[in-house]
Amino acid sequence: MRDDIQPAPRSTGGSATRGKMKLVVLGATGSTGLEIVRQAIERGHSVTAFVRSLDRLKRFREDITIRQGDLLNSAELEQAIKGHDAVLSGFGPRVPVSKGDAHLLRQFAVALTGAMSRAGVRRVVVESVAFLFRDSIMPPTYLLGRLLFPRTVADASAMERIFAESELDWTMVRPPELTDMPFTGKYRVREGHLPRFGFKISRADVADLMIKLAENRSSVREVVGVSN
Repeated sequence: MRDDIQPAPRSTGGSATRGKMKLVVLGATGSTGLEIVRQAIERGHSVTAFVRSLDRLKRFREDITIRQGDLLNSAELEQAIKGHDAVLSGFGPRVPVSKGDAHLLRQFAVALTGAMSRAGVRRVVVESVAFLFRDSIMPPTYLLGRLLFPRTVADASAMERIFAESELDWTMVRPPELTDMPFTGKYRVREGHLPRFGFKISRADVADLMIKLAENRSSVREVVGVSN
């Protein structure tokens, strides 16, 4: 993808997915996950949210299917995913990452890749972190990540490696600092790199990109950088 505003994601294999989709949203009670749920409903998709707690999804209860379970339990994930077209994950640990959550993303990746393989669902779009862009100079994301959030960098790297070694049709979306600003639709996307001077992006814009990637089957088995 070019470093453009309002990109039209490029298809990298398979036919474009059109019309209503059956989506599973993981991390649906987090800030990005809630935006994915809201926007997917607005686009007419069928949404299943797999969560531990229902509290933050009460306003969507009439519009989605909610299943309770453990995101680290592969068997429970498999049952929730069966029969769907794609999985979108905004799941991540709370920052700062506690010692007990140091391997949370790796454990999640192991559980999810196994569940999807058994369920026969291949497409997954995952929110990761821009800290993994080693070639980014402005901002120096990898350096900042290693200095300030070493556990997050190590765990996100392990998560991405597990997806890369799977046979799934994955896409990793790596945003820089996330904000709660409103949706703009004016964001820049680059495959394999963070857009230049990519310091921030709203969670609403990240959600928009993730849904588009699922709809269009764009950037399959690619890492994508996105920023405002």
